[in-house]
Amino acid sequence: MRYRDCPTVEVTERVSCTPAQAWALVTDIALPARYSSEVEAVEWLGGADRVAVGARFRGSNQHQALGVWRTECEVAEVEIERRWTWNVFGPEGISATWGFEVDPTRDGVILRQWGRMGPGPSGLSVAIVAMPDKEARIVANRLTEWEQNMRANLTGIRESFEPKS
Repeated sequence: MRYRDCPTVEVTERVSCTPAQAWALVTDIALPARYSSEVEAVEWLGGADRVAVGARFRGSNQHQALGVWRTECEVAEVEIERRWTWNVFGPEGISATWGFEVDPTRDGVILRQWGRMGPGPSGLSVAIVAMPDKEARIVANRLTEWEQNMRANLTGIRESFEPKS
């Protein structure tokens, strides 16, 4: 697995809610800060206050191996109650693209979150340059971390609609 191939990971979760209810949660940019082990805070930039093409936001992140960093993101696509994507910008362009999708079913929705590395370099690129013989393992490990955090996001959403016992 090579970074230059823009590897992607995706997680899905069936949720008993309406598309509008799911949309309200997946478009809350602070959602990952509640469930992710990495995202600490997210804030709108430049007067933006909702998901709309061109809206920008900043994420504050931390990771044991990667340290603390901020990301600058821009909403790239919006299909109301169906899909939205955003690009994460690094010093040389887009370093990742992320998205949420809501697919209606008869008894709820299927939520999907995905992330794609690249095409521009990211913080991971430093490790790859330092250890090129370990690139496949570095990329695979990072995708596993992304998957775990995406699963936490979608599980958190699902649990918010489950009745309390």
